[in-house]
Amino acid sequence: MIEAKLTLPRAGFTLDVTLALPARGVSALFGPSGCGKTSVLRALAGLERAAGRVVLAGEAWQDDARGHFVPTHRRAIGYVIQEAALFPHLDVRRNLAYGLKRIAATERRIAIDQVVELLGLGRLLDRQPGTLSGGERQRVGIARALATSPKLLLMDEPLAALDARRKAEVLPYLDRLHAELGIPIIYVSHSIDEVARLADQLVLMDAGRVLAAGALPDMLARLDLPVAFGDDAGVVLDAVVGERDAQWQLVRLDIDGGACGLWARDIGLPPGRRVRVRVLARDVSLTRTRQSGTSIGNQLSGTIEAIADDAHPALSLVRVRVGTVPVVARLTKRSAHALELTPGMPVWAQVKTVALME
Repeated sequence: MIEAKLTLPRAGFTLDVTLALPARGVSALFGPSGCGKTSVLRALAGLERAAGRVVLAGEAWQDDARGHFVPTHRRAIGYVIQEAALFPHLDVRRNLAYGLKRIAATERRIAIDQVVELLGLGRLLDRQPGTLSGGERQRVGIARALATSPKLLLMDEPLAALDARRKAEVLPYLDRLHAELGIPIIYVSHSIDEVARLADQLVLMDAGRVLAAGALPDMLARLDLPVAFGDDAGVVLDAVVGERDAQWQLVRLDIDGGACGLWARDIGLPPGRRVRVRVLARDVSLTRTRQSGTSIGNQLSGTIEAIADDAHPALSLVRVRVGTVPVVARLTKRSAHALELTPGMPVWAQVKTVALME
């Protein structure tokens, strides 16, 4: 468990957060720019002297009540920022070797060869930083942080300086770190796309405080947080790649243990592969009966769980339980009134578009 209680005056607000995060997987700090996400990361690293307490897996890095504070260089952390900040006079191999200097050979839990393989750096080892693309430099920066065998990896908007193409290049490698390393990661971002793809836990922040925290699927399905996600409100569902329709280049993504499925374009993933599926509220419509003669091929039978006001007074958010998983629809209040929607009512959720996060 990662536990922290931190207080720190900042310009315009006072950071005042309490965190209890699992010691495995990716925990995302999400919120608008300037809400205190980076300050939390720096306080966890000991770079900012906030008041309070920081404990990782029972090891106290800070406990002001006992006058205990472990300086940054003695905390087993890796820290990745927006710019890779590589040494320009060293090639990639020697940049990685520099990271090894921070830790004794007897304490190295991650082999450098493993890091090189995970991040696809084999062909880059003899290159100079100036010859690398932005995505390649960032992968090297992440590898250098991992070379220290950290107990906690802190990532401060590591993709913010990259364009869409370079982000798409790096994201699969972050997926691999998530899947193959047991190191907990705290990931700062104001991009809900990145969070939806990578995170297991979500901490929603604003003005230096935690508004809400919990497992990512539960957080995204809440109807009391639409302002935080805006047009990108929606849910993330775990799925398994199932049947293929070769004629139309589509694949069925089985959800809720195969109880229901969503069709998406086939990108060549093998059957049985576990994936994440993102369904935005704006891409879901509701009907009282199953429809025919429609271009929307994904129609899911469910029951309305809750209805709430959206950020705009003309709109509502409706959460529908499909088997054991939630789907959220955004529709006008006029439509909800015309359909006489109420909690407990059976409906059909029509899903226009499915985002396969792979």
